[in-house]
Amino acid sequence: MRRMGWAGAVTAAVVALGGVWGFGVGSVDASGDHAAGRRECSEATLRGAYGIQMQGTRPSAPGGEIESVVGVVFRHYDGRGEFTQVDNVKGSISGLAPDRPGSGTYTVNADCTGATLFQPGPGFTIEERFVIVNRGQEVRSMVASPLPVMITTVQKKIDWR
Repeated sequence: MRRMGWAGAVTAAVVALGGVWGFGVGSVDASGDHAAGRRECSEATLRGAYGIQMQGTRPSAPGGEIESVVGVVFRHYDGRGEFTQVDNVKGSISGLAPDRPGSGTYTVNADCTGATLFQPGPGFTIEERFVIVNRGQEVRSMVASPLPVMITTVQKKIDWR
C-alpha cells in the first residue's frame, strides 16, 4: 500500500467534499460553467418586494455642485418588466426628499445582468445596470447614466412570511 502525501490528502479531501457539497466536481461545458448548476435569469427572476439601500454622489441641482447622497427605497418588481417604488433620499446639500413615488421598466438577460430605466422627473431619465445574485434574493446595481450621478445600491428581497 502506498502512502499518500500531504498534497494528495488535501486533493482527496477536496474531491470528497466537492461531491458532498456539489462544487469542484462534475461536468463542465465548453464555457467553463458547471452544467448542472447553471441557471438562466429572466424578468420573472425579479418578482416581488425589495428593500434597497443606496449611496453615492450626484449634482445637488441641475448644473449644481456635487453632493453626497444616501437613501432607502421600497421597490416592487412585477416579474414582467415593470416596477413601482417609493424612495426616501437625503442629499448633503439638497436635504431630505421623503416618500417619493416612482415607476420604471427593467430588462433581465439570461446571464442575470440587466438594466432599469426610471424617470424621477420630466425630461430626466436614470439608467441603472445591475446583476442578480443569490437566485434573485439580492440585486447589486450602479447608475450608468446620467454621467455625473455615481450611486450604487444593494437590493434585498423582502420575505413576507
